[in-house]
Amino acid sequence: MAKTEWSYKSAVELSAALTAKKVSAVELTQDAIDRIERHDGKVNAICVRDFDRALSAARDADAARARGERKPLLGLPITVKESYNVAGLPTTWGIPAQKDFVAKEDALPITRVKDAGTVIVGKTNVPLGLGDWQSYNDIYGTTNNPYDLGRTPGGSSGGSSAALAAGYGPLSIGSDIGGSLRVPAFHCGIYAHKPTFSLVAMRGHTPPPLPPLPFERDLSVIGPMARSAADLSLVLDVMAGPDPIDAGLAYRLELPAARHTAFRDFRVLVIDTDPVMPTDTAVRGTINRLADNLAKAGVKIERNSPLLPDFAASTRLYMRMLMSFLGSTFAPDIYAGAKAAAAALPEGDNSLAAERLRGIALNHRDWQAANGGRTRLRAQWRELFKSFDAVICPVMPTAAYPHDHSPEQEKRRIKIDGKEHVYPDQLAWPGIATLPGLPSTAIPTGFAPDGLPIGVQIVGPWLEDRTPLKLAELIEREFGGFVPPPLFND
Repeated sequence: MAKTEWSYKSAVELSAALTAKKVSAVELTQDAIDRIERHDGKVNAICVRDFDRALSAARDADAARARGERKPLLGLPITVKESYNVAGLPTTWGIPAQKDFVAKEDALPITRVKDAGTVIVGKTNVPLGLGDWQSYNDIYGTTNNPYDLGRTPGGSSGGSSAALAAGYGPLSIGSDIGGSLRVPAFHCGIYAHKPTFSLVAMRGHTPPPLPPLPFERDLSVIGPMARSAADLSLVLDVMAGPDPIDAGLAYRLELPAARHTAFRDFRVLVIDTDPVMPTDTAVRGTINRLADNLAKAGVKIERNSPLLPDFAASTRLYMRMLMSFLGSTFAPDIYAGAKAAAAALPEGDNSLAAERLRGIALNHRDWQAANGGRTRLRAQWRELFKSFDAVICPVMPTAAYPHDHSPEQEKRRIKIDGKEHVYPDQLAWPGIATLPGLPSTAIPTGFAPDGLPIGVQIVGPWLEDRTPLKLAELIEREFGGFVPPPLFND
């Protein structure tokens, strides 16, 4: 079998092939490198190449296998989001002023995937400050969607999703606060998992030049990306757990098993649209087809429930808390302008744009009130998950849209079934899981009529990450999953 025939195999399949000595880690790594050199001039997913060290690590992995060593990800090529510190490589977060910052040590998640045997091929592109659903910056340029080079691959882990779709190794890792794992997965037809908040320690996933200290970035998580649902669990098991120099001094992780292992036992609530952020015909269609197929396979499907938290209220709360966090790092003049604009808002303006503006200006008293609302929201979700095992809902309202690099995102517009909507309002769907900190697995479900990938997210109960992951695996096994883009399937 030619090397290139391994390019779109899953990590599970490649691990089995490595164990059976059908392929070597060096061959897999060289295949990923060859694909990058052949195709990435078009895609621009890999912004930092580390090929020499990758091939050296691959040789070490082959030698370890020859000695009989067994590790969960031994010899598998992986890409990592540019925002992770990797010793000896630049970490910029796309910020021009940090273009010369070089990390001195690996981030804890990087140490963990390395210890599991992965071979890091390179770092993937991001938007400025990780703050967009497109992936471009003045240091590394624009990353394109492998299904249509004129469109976004998503963001902020857009380089990782494009790399996976283009066949640059079976695995990647990213981060998520406004959908930055799930949105690029949706736009590039791959899989991603947003873990339960704080399940994966983030030390070293740090904007430069801040020191890599243990911390929790409110709402933000890091997690795995792959071309197969089962591969997500492989990487999550390696990455998850408390920081050994912090909570790990006292605590150990023991994730509960998935609630069920067969379709017939799952109880699923399906949401296909909402007036807060409508979805287009293609997205509604794929959700409804999936729901019908799951029902035929024995899943107990409900289309509405009084237990579902009020989407409009929780979305407004999410906008406030998200922008309160992000606004804390705004330049003083930008922050002052936002505070003045928020003070001038009419009291009755409850648009999502107004809530974002108010969020930037939240004082600590108001933030505490908002946090109380989040606490109550989590209680509502706990009640819902007594009656349901998962919620299937949109990731985004439309398939990937053309690149739009206009500087003010609040002035950008997207079209949903021909009607214009405010670009940042799309935060509503990722926020359904982000605000309460719930695990969510993004899966591909097919293509829009124009050939662009679409999918759904499967939201699960707090710390029960294995439940949405298992349902994702069952769906992939029964109904299919990732389909390579024609331009890169060679």
